[in-house]
Amino acid sequence: MSLADELLADLEEAGDEGEDGLYPGGESDGEAGERGAQGGLEDIPEEMELDYSGAESVTSIAKLRHSKSFSEIMEKISEYAGKQRKNSEVAGPVEADPEYRLIVAANNLTVEIDNEINIIHKFVRDKYSKRFPELESLVPSALDYIRTVKELGNNLEKCKNNEALQQVLTNATIMVVSVTASTTQGSLLGEDELQRLEEACDMALELNQSKHRIYEYVESRMSFIAPNLSIIVGASTAAKIMGIAGGLTNLSKMPACNLMLLGAQRRTLSGFSSTSLLPHTGFIYHCDVVQTLHPDLRKKAARLVSAKCTLAARVDSFHESQDGKVGYDLKEEIERKFDKWQEPPPVKQVKPLPAPLDAQRKKRGGRRYRKMKERLGLTEIRKNANRMTFAEIEDDAYQEDLGFSLGQLGKSGGGRVRQAQVNEATKARISKSLQRTLQKQNMVYGGKSTVRDRSSGTSSSVAFTPLQGLEIVNPQAAEKRVAEANQKYFSNMAEFLKVKKEGEGKE
Repeated sequence: MSLADELLADLEEAGDEGEDGLYPGGESDGEAGERGAQGGLEDIPEEMELDYSGAESVTSIAKLRHSKSFSEIMEKISEYAGKQRKNSEVAGPVEADPEYRLIVAANNLTVEIDNEINIIHKFVRDKYSKRFPELESLVPSALDYIRTVKELGNNLEKCKNNEALQQVLTNATIMVVSVTASTTQGSLLGEDELQRLEEACDMALELNQSKHRIYEYVESRMSFIAPNLSIIVGASTAAKIMGIAGGLTNLSKMPACNLMLLGAQRRTLSGFSSTSLLPHTGFIYHCDVVQTLHPDLRKKAARLVSAKCTLAARVDSFHESQDGKVGYDLKEEIERKFDKWQEPPPVKQVKPLPAPLDAQRKKRGGRRYRKMKERLGLTEIRKNANRMTFAEIEDDAYQEDLGFSLGQLGKSGGGRVRQAQVNEATKARISKSLQRTLQKQNMVYGGKSTVRDRSSGTSSSVAFTPLQGLEIVNPQAAEKRVAEANQKYFSNMAEFLKVKKEGEGKE
């Protein structure tokens, strides 16, 4: 935003505040006319607003200091400030008290003083830019700029080792100002210009002094008019919201959501839309209680403080709790909630995993479940492929996938002494009695056929012996004896035999 826009916005804010009823209802027509001359600067053409270099003196643009309303308010403040006020003197509606009206008027005057100081700052800046144009960017504060101009004047060498200037600016700023002053291209000012600048600086400093006097007086009297409200938000903020609301009684009737919006500033740019600097923020948002918090919590805090201020204003409007006990309790509650909001989140506790539940699951039985297990179980091929022989080097199934073997597939013997017989058609176990029956049926008696045994066709029953020469023998005799022995001791149907001792037979 340019300087021209800032000046126009400040002047229009002054006019808006004058229209919002900041002045008490008992002012005269003369005072209203003077206020209109001060607050109605937005009607002046833009070219005259933006350039104060053509103004001969500061009194032609800043008229508040010599106005009648300013003098009357300051005189009444001096008169009331010397008197001691007691709580018992407040009786009936507080708006009827003359000192209360003075407090509201004085509070409105502080807003006008701030606007007047800004106007004087722009006047001094336009005049002094001829001597030191870079000072405006180095010292942005209005009062600090005015004090610096008053101290330096035409002699820019004064900024070195100047104790008065060290009370206004920081050491780093003074060093930058002194270096920039040695290379500035500004020209010297005349005696008349210097005199007008000193007059403007003195007026701004005097107005600032008057504003501090008003603040001290308002703070000293707010404890009698609204003690509980002033304890929560401070005497200055309490006086401001009372002045805008139209008195303590109207303030007590106002809901908290409207109380929070009192004092919301709007900046209107010429020819553009009205935009709020901070929407839904007023005097309560800018008070010290809320501004001490983190920016993310300020709106939430302003809503809480507004709610408590509404309660405190209702207590004060009925002249209850003059010692401020309700205000202290409400403020303590506010601070307790603020502390709660700013607490760090609780540290997460690392919990161990719970003990696993080792209880046995209930198994379903029955024919249907048995068949489902047989249907979904491992096949014999997969079982043999997964089975490995102990202490035997197996061949790889693929050259590309070394280490992958087929297990017991294609090998004789399953590696078990007694394997459970399973019917391949039904995948059901066969009982031992049925196994014996099937084995007896499969037993072959008689000669061994070459076709059945698939043996060599040259096998014969004639054998050559070294003693007798040719001898006819039974070639299946030895195999039959081995088969009978295996059938007796090592077959799947073999049972335990009872061996008789030598002595048992003789007896």
